Amino acid sequence: MRDRKWILTGLVVFVAVALFPVWYGALAGKATAPNPPLPTNSSSCIEPTQWMIANHPGLLNSWRNEVVRQGLATFVSPSGKDYPISFPGTCFSCHQSGEAFCQTCHSYADVHLSCWECHVQSGGSYAALAGK
Repeated sequence: MRDRKWILTGLVVFVAVALFPVWYGALAGKATAPNPPLPTNSSSCIEPTQWMIANHPGLLNSWRNEVVRQGLATFVSPSGKDYPISFPGTCFSCHQSGEAFCQTCHSYADVHLSCWECHVQSGGSYAALAGK
């Protein structure tokens, strides 16, 4: 029974460490989700908004593979409209500010943008958005 104080001390320390994320989050407060500006020159995206929020990385990866490996140049949206498979041409024709649109959400989610390592907008570079 001599070890009772060490067992209780160990249990208290374990519970404090295990619950650290909970009480830290409660004390630090919640960060508000970003609300990026929507395009003013278009009424709809190539896919529904909620789908794009959840699936745009996969879409961009499939576009890359289709262009590089299969030589495809056109994406047909669910609405039947054709779009050129072009990250800077299609995406940035509506979302003109990578800083205001892309970076706000990716910073909130703590996701590194590797797009800007290769892609450049005409007349300028988005390298600053990649954290360089």
